Amino acid sequence: MQKVCDFLNAAGTYYLATVEGDQPRVRPFGTAHIFEGKLYIQTGRSKSVVRQLQANPKAEICAFKDGEWLRVSCELVEDDRVEARKSMLDAYPQLRAMYDENDGNTMVLYMKDATATISSFTAPPQIITF
Repeated sequence: MQKVCDFLNAAGTYYLATVEGDQPRVRPFGTAHIFEGKLYIQTGRSKSVVRQLQANPKAEICAFKDGEWLRVSCELVEDDRVEARKSMLDAYPQLRAMYDENDGNTMVLYMKDATATISSFTAPPQIITF
């Protein structure tokens, strides 16, 4: 899991895919943080991605860096504890200009039943489950 988190952070931007009905939706994200043994991402509760994940929590993440790409298939589960939100915002202090752990908008989600694959054109794929 640490290797996946490190890859996402080194990439800087990764892309989260969800579905809305039968339409795929993809958007850039930039947070990846381990808290209490789980890998978390962060978003705003008012965004459409939240409604999509409430309807179908299955998601995929894709990132690229240094000739390698990462794909993570998982279920994203909300952790509504203030401690989880605070930990994320403490790890990304630049987000505090827009979010606060007590604002009612900040949402953190952890990856459940995740399968990550790191691929390249020159090496066999590495598969990581967590």
